[in-house]
Amino acid sequence: MELSWVTVDTPLPSGAMKFGVTADGVAAATYAGDVFAGRPVGVPECEDARKRSLVENRVGEYFAGERRELGLPIDWRFATGPHLTVLRCLLTEVGYGRSITYGELAARSGVFEGQAEPGIPARTVGQMMGANPLPLLVPCHRVVAADGLGGFGGAWHGVEVKRWLLTLEGVLPPTLDWSGPAD
Repeated sequence: MELSWVTVDTPLPSGAMKFGVTADGVAAATYAGDVFAGRPVGVPECEDARKRSLVENRVGEYFAGERRELGLPIDWRFATGPHLTVLRCLLTEVGYGRSITYGELAARSGVFEGQAEPGIPARTVGQMMGANPLPLLVPCHRVVAADGLGGFGGAWHGVEVKRWLLTLEGVLPPTLDWSGPAD
């Protein structure tokens, strides 16, 4: 696997993000992970100045409020089958400044047609979002529970990262301690 990493400082509560790049595009991203696909995150560092610059600039512009979509090439190698179908549906149908519930995404994706047990599609989509190999690029932060934000990763900062991103995109109103870009 020819995966190398670009680290980009962010204003998120989790700190810097790391993006795994290949010859085909960005294949992985993590908010604060130490291991991805059984290998240490960040090793080896990307030495391709063009790829590094593209990722750093696009991500920086997004967090500065200057870009609504990252527009980076995506390498889908870590998502397959129904997971890939749901992630592609999310990417194409839920744009900046919008959100969708887990159940609505399940229905829209078409993956769960014929599922008779209520609640299973929404819970399964929640698990798929938790296993999203491309957070931020494939905006799983835009997928919320029917009765609130829902979860966002297992780390201490997960829901705060989700809240921060939804505030940046205008889905949630800023709080008094908002640290994002000024309008």
